[in-house]
Amino acid sequence: MRRHFTAVVALAILVWPALAPAADEAGLLSQRAPALAESCAACHGPDGRAQAGIPPLAGNPEAVMRAQLLAFRNNEIPGATVMPRLARGFSEEELKELAAWFAGLDPEEESGSDSNGEQP
Repeated sequence: MRRHFTAVVALAILVWPALAPAADEAGLLSQRAPALAESCAACHGPDGRAQAGIPPLAGNPEAVMRAQLLAFRNNEIPGATVMPRLARGFSEEELKELAAWFAGLDPEEESGSDSNGEQP
C-alpha cells in the first residue's frame, strides 16, 4: 500500500510542472475576457444584455456562442455585417474565452445601474 502511495506522489511531482503553465494560461485568459469583450460592448452592451434588435450574449450556451463566433471568423454566416471582421481580430482561444465569459453572465442581472437605468 505504501508503495502505491509513493508511486502516486512521485507521478504527481513529475506531472505537476507540465500542468502548471496550462493552468496559468487559462487564468490569464480568464482575467483578459472582460477586456476582450470591450469590442463587443458597442453593440451588445457592456454586460452582454443588448437591446433594440441586437442579440444579447449574456447567459447564452457557451458551445453555441463558440460555434457562432468561429463561424463568423471563418465567414460562414451569410449576410453577417460587422461580425466577421471583428471575429477575425481574435484568436480561437480568445473566442473560446469570450464565449465562456458571456455564458457565465446572468442575463437578468443588472450591472451598475439604478432602477431608472442610470449609472450611479
